[in-house]
Amino acid sequence: MKSSEQKSEPDVLVANAGSVFTFCPLSARAKEWISQNVETESWQWLGAILVVDHGYALGLAEGMLSDGLILR
Repeated sequence: MKSSEQKSEPDVLVANAGSVFTFCPLSARAKEWISQNVETESWQWLGAILVVDHGYALGLAEGMLSDGLILR
């Protein structure tokens, strides 16, 4: 494996579900980032998956990316 490919595992899986986007944090770093940076209500969580209105999804993804999280 090349060194540039070593950190290719995603921290968060993002999916477009129509009027909402889902953010599934996979790494401890992603879970901590959400805990520290996102105000959520219990109803926004489906198990371990954060559900976000499409109007907020881009800003959330950009914030995650700017802090070095890998999204897929």
